[in-house]
Amino acid sequence: MSFSQDVKEELCSSINDRDKEYGCLYGMLLFCQDFGADRITFRTENPLVAQMFTTLCERVTSAHISSSQLSRRGRALYSMDIPEEGDREEIIYRFRVSSRSLIHRIQRENLTNNNIFAFLAGAFLSCGSVEEPLKQYHLEFAVPYEALCGDLKDLIADLGISAKQIERTGQYILYFKSSESIEDILTMMGASRASVELMNVKILKDVRNKANRIANCDTANIERTLKASRKQIEDIQYIMDHDGYDDLSEELKNMALVRLENPDISLKELGEMLDKPVGRSGANHRLRRLSEIAELMRSGSGNDTQT
Repeated sequence: MSFSQDVKEELCSSINDRDKEYGCLYGMLLFCQDFGADRITFRTENPLVAQMFTTLCERVTSAHISSSQLSRRGRALYSMDIPEEGDREEIIYRFRVSSRSLIHRIQRENLTNNNIFAFLAGAFLSCGSVEEPLKQYHLEFAVPYEALCGDLKDLIADLGISAKQIERTGQYILYFKSSESIEDILTMMGASRASVELMNVKILKDVRNKANRIANCDTANIERTLKASRKQIEDIQYIMDHDGYDDLSEELKNMALVRLENPDISLKELGEMLDKPVGRSGANHRLRRLSEIAELMRSGSGNDTQT
């Protein structure tokens, strides 16, 4: 089961009193495929959401529901219609819609502090979806009417969460990309378990990203160490091939041999392996001196090799 379906099933279980039932049904109706005096149809691929719609209609309005099951892209699609004109008129009256121009607008007088979050849950059950958090952070409402989408955006903004709005294939999409915003709206709607799961996924992603950054940094450091080591070995080998080794001081001879025998260890480790151990800075100084001697020999400028 997808994360989005999990969220919807959790939301269904959170509607547990009369005020929430009223607010949730209002959200489901207002954002469904068809809501008006001539036709009310609610469709969903989730059987639990389909049952929720039927139950709420019976509890809040006593309307008769005609149910059917269709197929869409190989999946079951549940369709609930309210065929009786009297039932549709009762629902419209019940939600204080006084004219056709107000049918597809949010009537704030229907919302109270107790049911506003249930209303958002109903809207999500009707037209919402959320991506698997391991893939990306994205929650959206696909709203059939532009003014209604604007009303929803304003309502959510009044709750302290900002969203973006676009048009896509004839629908108006209100969407959220911030993980914090998605966590907040899931919690508000009543999907607290899903919100916690998203937080855990985010922590896991952060840990993985940090581990990757450390691994990449370590790899880069290793590559830099090996590149520097190859150059140092080339310089030492040049000195030896051109009869410069015997003229080196004992400290530089010791450093040259240790580096040749240990091409892949760090400066700190090199310094610790010398006859008279030195720190990282001391090892670096001696290797730089060997490189300078090699450059002097290549240029024919002399072979001051004693320091």
